[in-house]
Amino acid sequence: MSKAIRSSGGTVPEIRRFRLTHVISEQLLKRFDVPGPRYTSYPTADRFVEAFTEADYIQALEQRRVGSMTLPLSLYIHIPFCESVCYYCACNKVITKHHEKAAEYLRYLSREVELQVCHFGRGHSVSQLHLGGGTPTFLSDQEIEDLMSMIRRNFTLVPGGEYSVEVDPRTVTPDRLRTLYRLGFNRLSFGVQDFDPAVQKAVHRVQPADQVFALVEAAREIGFDSLNVDLIYGLPLQTPESFARTLAQVNALRPDRIALYAYAHLPSRFKPQRRIIAAELPSASDKLSMLSASLDAFDDGGYVYVGMDHFALPDDALAVAKRQGRLHRNFQGYSTQPDCDLIALGVSAIGRIGSTYSQNAKTLEEYYDALDQGRLPIVRGLAVNRDDLLRRSVIMALMCQGRVHYESIELGHLITFKSYFARELEVMADLASQGLVTLDETGIEVTAIGWYLVRAIAMTFDRYLQADQDRARFSRII
Repeated sequence: MSKAIRSSGGTVPEIRRFRLTHVISEQLLKRFDVPGPRYTSYPTADRFVEAFTEADYIQALEQRRVGSMTLPLSLYIHIPFCESVCYYCACNKVITKHHEKAAEYLRYLSREVELQVCHFGRGHSVSQLHLGGGTPTFLSDQEIEDLMSMIRRNFTLVPGGEYSVEVDPRTVTPDRLRTLYRLGFNRLSFGVQDFDPAVQKAVHRVQPADQVFALVEAAREIGFDSLNVDLIYGLPLQTPESFARTLAQVNALRPDRIALYAYAHLPSRFKPQRRIIAAELPSASDKLSMLSASLDAFDDGGYVYVGMDHFALPDDALAVAKRQGRLHRNFQGYSTQPDCDLIALGVSAIGRIGSTYSQNAKTLEEYYDALDQGRLPIVRGLAVNRDDLLRRSVIMALMCQGRVHYESIELGHLITFKSYFARELEVMADLASQGLVTLDETGIEVTAIGWYLVRAIAMTFDRYLQADQDRARFSRII
């Protein structure tokens, strides 16, 4: 019989720690504790080049206008502002308490949208919209309303779409949540990371559990379709014992979805991380224990492992899509929406149009300067080649469906799979011997064990990693 623990957020059942009841072993977890891409795109964003310019992007937009106008779009809007810095953060952000900066930013966003629709037309259907950051809720209610009015003037948000916004529990109230719902948002993602007060203080993100519980309850009463909670393991002062308490609280909170990320300590790349005391980071073995406990806890809580650190309740649309083979993946992560072009708006935002990827300027100064000159703020990107498209199909099939059918790839790309991927299939045979995949004459199937390490399986087909074994630019798989 499990005991109960008392913490802010109520009394919750204590999880049984380190049972390792999952078929995945410590040996496998340790073997694949290596850096690797998250494959929200292929090729990955680190392969983008400055030779891809605004002119290339405009050409892609105009080609879409001719050939695929009826297909729905996905929109991503980056809001970079935060009132305070979270030390673990690797996002593109601007730390400020001057909220007037948001009004200026929205004016430039409007200019960017006007330039976009000049090239491919107004009124296109949108089935997916995501506000990310930074902290989207840095914007006032009126500013969010103005932003959504601008979006609706230029695009058509279709019924039944996924319209989500990232929420910092420290910057919202139930009234704000009601405003978001009224404006058309049907999904929320709460940045929690950890409920332990000492850990929160160590990463400069203090938010009492009671506050989160109250907001989640309010969101349910308001009627949001899906609520997500983000967690991070590997943060300073985290221990297996403290994280077990957080996991128990999350199970008691019972969000529809959970995203569990491993903290990547890269202070040379991300300046805020230099404020983290390296000696306070948990050991590799403790991180492994936290991951193992997480798998057990969410299994106990009835969650389905969707893939790539994502969990969902069985009746959530994401879990249903996985069961039905309708899962998709883009820069917004896993999605139930059909694979579609992504218009990216705002500083540093990354989009995809047809066979191209593009990224906006990473600083406000560069972003504003381009728009002041009447130019789209594209600073780099990539026009993918035939091999890229082929490998993207294979990687996304593994990441989303957990299987690759040789025949469908062969028919779609006019290749002989076993000949084209002879080297990769040798690696697959090794992974099969470890129980991560099964192979037969028709294709590759990811096993139940393999789903937990699907990034490592997908990496086998990454031509760029084959040519560049230095993977330090990526987060670790575990």
